[in-house]
Amino acid sequence: MLLSIKFILLILKKYNMHTEEIQNRIGKLLDLIVLKVPDFVAAIVILIIGKYIIKFALKLIQKRFERRELDRSVSGFIMSLIKFVFYALLILTVASTLGIQTTSFIAALSAFGLAVGMALQGSLSNFAGGVLILVFRPFEVGDYIDSANGSVGTVEKIDLLYTKIIDDNGICVFSPNGTLANSVVRNFTKIKSRRFQFIIGIGYDDNIKDAKETILNVLRKEDTVESTPELEVFVGELADSSVNLTIRGWVKREVYWATVNTLREKIKIALDEKGISIPYPHTEILIKEDN
Repeated sequence: MLLSIKFILLILKKYNMHTEEIQNRIGKLLDLIVLKVPDFVAAIVILIIGKYIIKFALKLIQKRFERRELDRSVSGFIMSLIKFVFYALLILTVASTLGIQTTSFIAALSAFGLAVGMALQGSLSNFAGGVLILVFRPFEVGDYIDSANGSVGTVEKIDLLYTKIIDDNGICVFSPNGTLANSVVRNFTKIKSRRFQFIIGIGYDDNIKDAKETILNVLRKEDTVESTPELEVFVGELADSSVNLTIRGWVKREVYWATVNTLREKIKIALDEKGISIPYPHTEILIKEDN
């Protein structure tokens, strides 16, 4: 009985010791929180005010670029860089306010950046590709391009890592700058005139000279078709079911598709009026009967 009472007293004593230790640690933690409350408040205030200042500064810089009529491709890329730098400085300022050593923070951030950089080599190549695009300017914002990587449409924005393109269906496409900078890009906006070429077949029984003259008359009457270089209509192929005439001419870039679509319709109508047929593919079947 006496041993049991001593054992219970020993447990209560240890419990009281642990309770006191826990209370001491909680008290120290509360004291630390109370001491850090002003720093937390200051950090939150700096973060909120800093975001408004950054937005205001970015608007001023953008207006400055617009007044100087800086190229939209260059201004968009520079704005992305400035925004990244501003927010990085804001994060460092907030960390310093909270008592975090910025030197060790920057060292850790550098190590982290190195590791991320090795893991994200594609993103770094995209950044380098964006710089190359802005330096050598194979295309600019507003240009209509056709890239070997499959990107086709009007360039809307050149960002740090991606180029924003609106395709012919109005769909927004984000193409990596790295692949754009290292692939063949056809820029249709940099040219003034563009050559059209399409093929129209006529029957073997039709007069080739009459068909050529009829087509040339249609081309000459179209105001958007340029007289120089000289218009061309020639036999391009003797196909199985038709004599294929190749038609070539030049038009202004802005009216290319409208002119080509109009010419196809007018040529078809003109050939019909002349009685010149446009045959469809057909196959003759000979049946040999054995007597």
